[in-house]
Amino acid sequence: MFLFLRHGQARNNVERILAGRAKGYPLTDLGVSQAERIAGFLEPFRLSAIYSSPVERAEQTACIVARRLGIKYEIDERLTEIDMGSLSGMPYEEMFARHGNIFLKFYEGHPVIEQNGIETFESIKRRVMDLVEQSLRRHGGEDVLFVTHMDPIKSLLSTVMQLGPEPLYELVIRNASLTMFKKDQGNLSVLSINSMTPDRYLQE
Repeated sequence: MFLFLRHGQARNNVERILAGRAKGYPLTDLGVSQAERIAGFLEPFRLSAIYSSPVERAEQTACIVARRLGIKYEIDERLTEIDMGSLSGMPYEEMFARHGNIFLKFYEGHPVIEQNGIETFESIKRRVMDLVEQSLRRHGGEDVLFVTHMDPIKSLLSTVMQLGPEPLYELVIRNASLTMFKKDQGNLSVLSINSMTPDRYLQE
């Protein structure tokens, strides 16, 4: 299985800021707790490897999980967050006032995305699929954990489930949740989306 874990709650999530790859947006105390709990959830899995985005909030999450499971993690740039270009560090409210629903436009491939130096969704899909294909060759049927961000996870769901812009926009990948995939009859299939510890479902 390939298990994709979104990082725990980070400062940018609370402050509603488009952090992108910028530094200075670590996990909150709640985010640390979320990472610790999902690490416990992962204990029954026989993970052979952990790969992480280099962005601070994802690597913090990977470190917590890896320490709990006794597995070293490796950084893989293909798991990184979107480059938000000129919008990096911008509050959501300001972004919406200037550009409208930039999130939906992102999935639509609207020209405003490249005009502002934002990485395109198609680019994310290519780099994540490249990672998945390489991992299939390297790890075969082993369980592998990838610690990343919302849109790299959505990009793989988009490819496997053929999701269009509006369903992608409506889909929320929760902090410190797992989205699981398995190779089945030569194709990737989705096993779960937003798997969390039982208490998280009650909280959310």
